[in-house]
Amino acid sequence: MSRNEPVAELDARYGSADAPTSWAEALRRFEEADVYWVVTVRPEGGPHVTPLFGAVVDGALYFFTGPAEQKARNLAGNPRCALLTGCNVIDGLDVVVEGEAVRVRNEATLRGVADAVATKYADGAGLGDDWRFAVRDGAFAGPGGNEAHLFELVPSRGYGFGKGKVFSHTRFRF
Repeated sequence: MSRNEPVAELDARYGSADAPTSWAEALRRFEEADVYWVVTVRPEGGPHVTPLFGAVVDGALYFFTGPAEQKARNLAGNPRCALLTGCNVIDGLDVVVEGEAVRVRNEATLRGVADAVATKYADGAGLGDDWRFAVRDGAFAGPGGNEAHLFELVPSRGYGFGKGKVFSHTRFRF
């Protein structure tokens, strides 16, 4: 997948900032966030929004879900989705990245993301060994044998919404 740095453009109509949010700062928000939100498209065309967990590895956004969950079923029919993170206060940065979710089956990538997830959630958040995934048959295998599919979000556009003393609206074009 291409991990080119997007063009960041400040939309001055919606803020008071002098410069757009950098893509590095947007990725840092995902790296630091415990929870992401994913928006997928239901078969009848309506949105499905749900929280989930994920990681940034080598500049790419990853998230995972069980194969029987609604979001996985939605992505099987329509891979277009949006991944969001931010803060629930008036000071900070909210980030939205839209694109296509591509199922990852490559074992080296799965192992790398599994290590990042363990560092972020098992070690970093103190959640224990439930966040240590093995890799088996092109998927994550969790404790008790629970399977999870890994997806990489291939971005097509994104937005950064700065709030606080300085408000900003950045558009990322990929």
